[in-house]
Amino acid sequence: MSLIGIIGGGVVGLSTGIELLQAGHRVALVDDDAAGQAASWGNAGHIAVEQVEPLASWAMVRSLPHRLFLRGGAASFPPGAVAEWLPFGLRLLSAGRPKRFATGCAAMAPLMDRALPAWSSLLHRIGAQDLLRSDGHLVLWNSAAAAQAGRRAWEGARTGPATVHPASGDDLSALSRICARPISGAVRFSGTAQIADLGALRHALRQAFVDLGGALVQEHASLQLQHGRVQVHGLEADKIIVCAGVRSGALMKAAGHKAPIIAERGYHVRADVTRWPRDLPPVVFEERAMIVTRYRQAVQAASFVEMNRPDAPADPRKWERLETHIAELGLPISGPFRRWMGCRPTLPDYLPAMGRSTRVPNLYYAFGHQHLGLTLAPVTGRLMASVIAGEAPDIPLGPFDIERFS
Repeated sequence: MSLIGIIGGGVVGLSTGIELLQAGHRVALVDDDAAGQAASWGNAGHIAVEQVEPLASWAMVRSLPHRLFLRGGAASFPPGAVAEWLPFGLRLLSAGRPKRFATGCAAMAPLMDRALPAWSSLLHRIGAQDLLRSDGHLVLWNSAAAAQAGRRAWEGARTGPATVHPASGDDLSALSRICARPISGAVRFSGTAQIADLGALRHALRQAFVDLGGALVQEHASLQLQHGRVQVHGLEADKIIVCAGVRSGALMKAAGHKAPIIAERGYHVRADVTRWPRDLPPVVFEERAMIVTRYRQAVQAASFVEMNRPDAPADPRKWERLETHIAELGLPISGPFRRWMGCRPTLPDYLPAMGRSTRVPNLYYAFGHQHLGLTLAPVTGRLMASVIAGEAPDIPLGPFDIERFS
């Protein structure tokens, strides 16, 4: 039986590997993230099926000046990385045109419709159903003007299978108990979910992959193009799937593909979970672009969209800003804080890249999921299993073809 090699051991790579193993394939997964520091394991834990609308839009561009880090917002464009974010930004402007934005929404909708059922199915099959909490999430605003504008924006947005409605009296009471600042408004989303613990998820997926017969290869992978096919050094694989996050751009370039991916870096701080309510779902403090998530062993505050090089030093001001937000809001979160920074793999149109190469017959790819890697990992795995089997996926993958950047 031929071997399928997957490059990348994040949540997309592992989900894809499990689907392929359960379909009867031999699979080896090559990954050098031994400590589990990738964005898959440091994100907000939010299954964000409400985010049907790609962030690449002219409306987002118009709002950008008010979202800049220097003005108290979450968006950061370090001067030393201008060679990274300027060409990316120009492509984003093109992708944000109304017609392309509408096309992107139409492409994302069926993915979001299937995302939560795919998570439920995957976790049931590997015996980890307790890791999925389907309690929705809350969004709150402290100022009256922000509450009015925020409610109006969400009520007019495409939210896929999720629904938004005013927060209940119980919700408002719970939020008032954790936030010392007066709350002017809040909404609750139904139909969204969270992962109860990202560390436990990583362990469960890796264990399931091994139990199903998959091989984990802990080393750095590179692609070589030989005789019209790609190979990974030391791996005799018949087919290769690139699921390597921000590293995917360089890997695809070796096969002749252009993948203008950027490291959209996010930051979080984690602290003791004791004082945070056990039954509270993720809470978005929208004015501060911060989401707070309770995991089993920690409570986490996360934010920031920093367009940078993957290997650039972390910016301590981002962690300090998060800790300031916590203090100013009077949240029941106390240090010492554990700090993390990770790289979301983002393409200029904020759509993932998924499919089979039209240039190299044994090359496949699934990367560029930006903020939605956790959300879309299991449905991506299912789609890639169909592509590998030579079947027509039940969701058209044309909008996600990497050749759109050629």
